[in-house]
Amino acid sequence: MLFQNKKLKVRKIEKEDSYQLAKWLSKPSVLEFYEGRDNPFDLEKVKKDFYDPKDETVKCIVEYEDRDIGYIQFYLLDDKTKEEYRYVDENIYGMDQFIGEEKFWNKGIGTLLVSSMVEYLIKYKNADRIVMDPQTTNSRALKCYENCGFKKVRILPNHELHEGEYQDCWLMEYHK
Repeated sequence: MLFQNKKLKVRKIEKEDSYQLAKWLSKPSVLEFYEGRDNPFDLEKVKKDFYDPKDETVKCIVEYEDRDIGYIQFYLLDDKTKEEYRYVDENIYGMDQFIGEEKFWNKGIGTLLVSSMVEYLIKYKNADRIVMDPQTTNSRALKCYENCGFKKVRILPNHELHEGEYQDCWLMEYHK
């Protein structure tokens, strides 16, 4: 287990989690802002995208009340991304997440998850900054991130190909 905060636990993914990931990543409600509804995952795609041993992204399952409810990942920003985002010489982490079980939406669990991961990255990874790039139309995520102390830095125009169109995203950061 990576960490626990109240009823929330975050642990690294295991092989048997591939079925749960495929279930979540084939739901239109999850794909609306994560990968796209035109890009559902089957078991093979999950195995290819989430279990590549060369990928340095730390991929985790989110548990709440001992039930798997979502996914979170974090990664150290590479030099190319730092340059794109206009950062230099800092220990900067990016993170992405979703709650795959809709009955856990709008209950403050996403806020608990994001704030707990921020705390973890600062304490155990010595992060100077944490960044995310949600789509500008993802109002629920934007509100959650702002509640966790993230600030909108600037619009990243045409940043993400999503459902056949390039979408604008916000560069958001948490600076300790």
